[in-house]
Amino acid sequence: MNRHTRAAGVLLLFYSVVAGQGKVLPAEREFAVISIRGKRTPVRLPIMKGCRVILAFVSSVVCALTALAQDAGPPNMQSVADTGGLDTKQFGLLAIQDNGRRKPIDTFAKETLTQITGRSSYTDKVGKKWMPNDFLLSVLLGTRDWKNEPMVLVSFGKLKEQLGLEKTQRHFSFAQLREFAELRRIVNEAHALKRAEKPLDRAQQEALRISDRLAFFGRVMDGSALLIVPAPGNKTDTWLAPDMTTVATYYNEMQFQAAQTRLQALANAYDQGDAFNFSLAAHQARSDLRALNPSIYPTESQLELEYFYNHFEGFYRAAWCYGIALLLLAIASQRRKTRLLNRIGLIVAIGGLLFHATGIVLRCLIGGRPPVTNMYESIIWVSFAVSFFGMIFFLRYRAPIYLLAALPVTLIALLLVHQMPIAMPSSIDPLVPVLRDNFWLTVHVLTITLSYAAFALAMGLGHVLLFAYARDPRSVRDDAPMHFWLYRVLQLGVLLLAAGTILGGVWANYSWGRFWGWDPKETWALIALLCYITTLHGRLAGWWRQFGLVVASVVCFLTVLMAWYGVNFVLGKGLHSYGFGIGGETYVASFVIADLSLVAIASWRYMASKRELEAEVRSEVSHSGGEPSVAPAET
Repeated sequence: MNRHTRAAGVLLLFYSVVAGQGKVLPAEREFAVISIRGKRTPVRLPIMKGCRVILAFVSSVVCALTALAQDAGPPNMQSVADTGGLDTKQFGLLAIQDNGRRKPIDTFAKETLTQITGRSSYTDKVGKKWMPNDFLLSVLLGTRDWKNEPMVLVSFGKLKEQLGLEKTQRHFSFAQLREFAELRRIVNEAHALKRAEKPLDRAQQEALRISDRLAFFGRVMDGSALLIVPAPGNKTDTWLAPDMTTVATYYNEMQFQAAQTRLQALANAYDQGDAFNFSLAAHQARSDLRALNPSIYPTESQLELEYFYNHFEGFYRAAWCYGIALLLLAIASQRRKTRLLNRIGLIVAIGGLLFHATGIVLRCLIGGRPPVTNMYESIIWVSFAVSFFGMIFFLRYRAPIYLLAALPVTLIALLLVHQMPIAMPSSIDPLVPVLRDNFWLTVHVLTITLSYAAFALAMGLGHVLLFAYARDPRSVRDDAPMHFWLYRVLQLGVLLLAAGTILGGVWANYSWGRFWGWDPKETWALIALLCYITTLHGRLAGWWRQFGLVVASVVCFLTVLMAWYGVNFVLGKGLHSYGFGIGGETYVASFVIADLSLVAIASWRYMASKRELEAEVRSEVSHSGGEPSVAPAET
């Protein structure tokens, strides 16, 4: 306690005694208890007697100061310096145990802010932009009234209607949501249904997520989620929050004193906005915490690697490159002298692939596994494979149409995961037990997702051709190479999906003791495979020709979408529960409706063109009396 704090304590004690709000403890005559806004605080002070006049004067001064303080707000929220400009890297490199993994606090802070608000940064009511590390420190140290800050995401409209919340508002305060008895009732009902193994509706699922969000936010605010003190035993032992009462179960006061001193210095430097001492204290605290158990504390290289990945934003950079390359190639496709634009577009697209690949490699190095854990990783991997396949086919056939088909698919996929951080979190979680140490499963998942990439590329080509059919069916009908390229991509996809399905059966027999069990994931993978085999067979058998192949490449992808997204996010049943989630139905439904609408428009234009062509043929035959010079249209 410094001299300013001690003087304030003296004044407040005098005021509380005169006003009848304080009392002297009977057990210890050198201490007094004062009540400030309902909080009882012991103050060390020699007992003073007499001098009622002085006490009355002091009490009047303190009353005036207290009134001013109440107008200004809580003292601890007014005295904190501006921390937005602090370099939080050293603090972000502190290790923390969270969700079964040891990672930098930088990652934990980003995931915390994203889980609570739905975004990786937050702008408060007064317009200040909070970055993850700054936000986490402010919450832990209580420099702001975060309980009453409207920042907790509630996005589902039906649930907001049930709770009586404003439908147009998406964020509400922690204190406001905790007071809703209706929310607690819905959560209790959802827990009861889960125990009975009964399905939940969307409102109940969202209520559970909000309840989890509030509980997690509460643990962050009280500091119990900050597990930065390593356990003295194995890697799997639970780490501790830096509270001496808790830490005493593992370490004595002398062992933890150095780390505790550094952490207190870090907090003080943050309060004062002291950038140098803040970074110094964070670096020293990391060294002291590692010294408690060096064998399980992450190395500097591991922490630096993940910190670099967090701030490198490879997928975001890749999205920009893909968008610019797509724009350049699209402009080049509409002009005659296009060599320069094509080359620049190709170079930028390759740059996007490099950024994309770097992000995937970094995730693999950090997680120590292939990208097979969740929907976020599968979309990142599949979108990369789409552009990679497009680049390979472009180099093989020298056809820019492959890149024009691949780049929009990849770009939309990256933008989708960027816009849906709650439904598809980017956290690098440990593998669930069924996925660990299983070679066959890893090969199976990678092969299946590569087939999704091939079919997504075919779907992109199909959309390019459908747009062309909707604009000028006759010119597209004569473009045989484009339909041949589409056929080749479909062949690749069928080969990969068939191999992946067989490998999945091998893994199922290895893990579950049966080759096939009609699990929803297995069933829809088989349906997708049969649809695409039927497409290729129908083309060979003459059931349909060019336009039929184009329509099938688009419509059949809806079965892939069901096997990939629908089973996990809509059905939510089966043995593949490690990929389940909720959210995104609006985006997917909009895509399906737009897809089918495009197919209907292109089909209408194609059939109209076909009837016109047949009418021209009949007219020519009737006038010439011989064989027509124009062949009838193919389906």
